[in-house]
Amino acid sequence: MALPWAMLSNGHNCGETLIVPVPLHPSRRRERGYNQSELLAAGLARKLKQIVAAESPRVVLNGLHRKRQAPPQTGLSVAARRENVRGAFEVVNPDRIRGRRIVVVDDVMTTGATVSACARALRRADAAQVLAVTLARATPQFPDLMPEDRDNTVDGLRHNWT
Repeated sequence: MALPWAMLSNGHNCGETLIVPVPLHPSRRRERGYNQSELLAAGLARKLKQIVAAESPRVVLNGLHRKRQAPPQTGLSVAARRENVRGAFEVVNPDRIRGRRIVVVDDVMTTGATVSACARALRRADAAQVLAVTLARATPQFPDLMPEDRDNTVDGLRHNWT
């Protein structure tokens, strides 16, 4: 599979590119024993290093912190998913993020609520650009998401991420 490296070096006037996995709450990580987004981020970094060597972005495991434990998103409506993760993430060290391109890595994107909440926190820390990469994209059938409202956006700017 060809990775879209051009998206990471497309002429935006950004500093270094960092890969930031979506964090789990510490209690959930203890239960599970691992963070699947961290594993995916590490794999992405390894693949990019094979392709672009010195230019490859590095993984920052503690770039974001989950401030509070939220119930799992499974089974929640679109509105409930957004509310569930509103304000749940914070940037650990804003100086590390400021002026850089950030690639947020998550395992599955359903409505984009989690990735959007991460992106908001990163933009508040003055990230130059925030991109999202997920392993899978679920296509939910939520009753509160009418077909005319489906814009498949992550950032609320009507960018089509599909």
